[in-house]
Amino acid sequence: MLTAKDYTVSGNEFEIWECAECTVRFTQHAPDAAAIKAYYQSENYISHTNTKKGLVNRLYHFARKQTLAGKRRLVVSSVNKSAGKPLHSGKLLDIGAGTGAFVQHMQMHGWQAMGLEPDEKARQRAAETQQVALLPIETLETMEENSFDAITMWHVLEHVHALPAYLLQLKKIIKPEGVVFIAVPNYTAYDADVYKSYWAAYDVPRHLYHFSPASMKQLLKKYDLRLHAVCPMWFDSFYISMLSEKYKTGHSNIVKAFFTGAVSNIEAAFKKEHCSSLIYVVGK
Repeated sequence: MLTAKDYTVSGNEFEIWECAECTVRFTQHAPDAAAIKAYYQSENYISHTNTKKGLVNRLYHFARKQTLAGKRRLVVSSVNKSAGKPLHSGKLLDIGAGTGAFVQHMQMHGWQAMGLEPDEKARQRAAETQQVALLPIETLETMEENSFDAITMWHVLEHVHALPAYLLQLKKIIKPEGVVFIAVPNYTAYDADVYKSYWAAYDVPRHLYHFSPASMKQLLKKYDLRLHAVCPMWFDSFYISMLSEKYKTGHSNIVKAFFTGAVSNIEAAFKKEHCSSLIYVVGK
């Protein structure tokens, strides 16, 4: 058990417990689905506000530009491999789309991409800044079976209250040969061990679950989802280390954070499941 602090909104502390059997960690006494909305209302919550204030947020935007193309290549190659033929375009659903950057990127490259986002202000910013019309998250419940070639969840699953219902719905709406991409932080990473309760990817109480590779594999198996591949997210270790360093010391130490992120990636180069964040490529 450890105790982590909400550095983004409230300053409150939350205990994190680990299941001895499945190794999933849980944020204890997290607000329910209605009450937790208040914990997203901050200009510092970058995925909803797109803020560029401060060095860490500017670096986040730089990294995002680099990773959008990488995510697209992963989606295209994985979907083509699963379908057994090249698809010049496909139908994609991005869940937890934030301000719509990935949806816009995929649309620009010929995909029929749509996005769901629970935060109304984030949807408004997507329309204003990306010219993307995102739909409320409740739309997920009414989507038709076998609708999508690809479903992406970039750092979303750890936020979901009704986890079983979510996974069952994903399984329903993805095509038989379709692919689901689930990116989540990895608490077994080197940087997580260095920063412990200050590790920014715990992000309590917004992150309800905290996954290890072992726990993710058990979760997917439980819902009869096949794991095709596990892919590292190399930029995350640097971004998370910079935030964690600020939480731990009260100021940004770029050199120390960069060193921690680099060591984390070097370790992950020998065993990718030690990377700070991982993408699980999944099918039916």
